[in-house]
Amino acid sequence: MSKAVSANAGTVGRQAAVIAAASGLILSMGLPANAADTTAGVSASTESGSAQAALAVTAAPTATVSFERPVVKTTAAPKIETVRAQSTASETGAARTLAASKLADTISSAAASGLAAIAYTGIGHPYVWGGTTPNGWDCSGFTQWVYAQAGISIPRVNAWTAMKPTSTPAPGDLVMQNGGAHVGIYVGNGMMISALNPSQGTLLHSVASTGGGSYFTMN
Repeated sequence: MSKAVSANAGTVGRQAAVIAAASGLILSMGLPANAADTTAGVSASTESGSAQAALAVTAAPTATVSFERPVVKTTAAPKIETVRAQSTASETGAARTLAASKLADTISSAAASGLAAIAYTGIGHPYVWGGTTPNGWDCSGFTQWVYAQAGISIPRVNAWTAMKPTSTPAPGDLVMQNGGAHVGIYVGNGMMISALNPSQGTLLHSVASTGGGSYFTMN
């Protein structure tokens, strides 16, 4: 009988339920074929004298499964601060020395620029041989007057001998020309101011226009 029921269950399909009672009797029930797509099937079998049981659940093809998506919160990573190394005593001392040097250079440049500015005020004044004032001066008298206005005393003749030669002249330095026959004040950009001659007086002109020259500085 068991074999007959099994064969019958195969023809009914996955929706046939076969229940075996503990007494050995077999009860079978077949479901209509049109309920196969909408009804879940459950089958269970128990043989006489056996404690084992099997349960199978089949979901309908239209069944859907959904899962609740967990909420994930994010936190920005902490910013890493760069630790600045502390300066050593020697580095601090070197920095102060450099700052002092720059300050001295600035003061020196300001003084030189002041000399150049004073020289500009002499433009247009007459040339007078041996003169030392704005009423009339020669080339060496003019340079001596310019330096005197800045509180610097230089010889009237051959003043460059009390200075240092330089290849990088700054405004306010002396320009010596023609072997010492002429002298003027350098004002930068290849230009100088000097008491040139009686016909031209004191004027701004290029160093090259009067034959080039050598430069001397008080620094």
